[in-house]
Amino acid sequence: VVAEGRNVSVNGVAVPQGRPYLHKGLGVTWPGDWVAVASSLGVRVAWDGLLAVTVTAEPELRGGTWGLCGTYTDDPADDFVQPDGDIAAFTAAFGDAWKVP
Repeated sequence: VVAEGRNVSVNGVAVPQGRPYLHKGLGVTWPGDWVAVASSLGVRVAWDGLLAVTVTAEPELRGGTWGLCGTYTDDPADDFVQPDGDIAAFTAAFGDAWKVP
């Protein structure tokens, strides 16, 4: 899924603004001024098209996530775990560690 402003595409195919999209467990909706993408895996990402992003995970995923969204354990000590398992001292280092080519 690629979102640029209010323009959203899934696998290179544009999703018409304001029209819900559902295919193979992936849904795109337009709640108010936001764009929301939900997967059948239990994760929902919403974006205001500018700066604000929210990520919501179902309770069944507690303790089973990692990456930029963290470990979902409610323990601040493991919030900045990098791919190598080390804890980043700064948020920028944490974000940089998760960059992909």
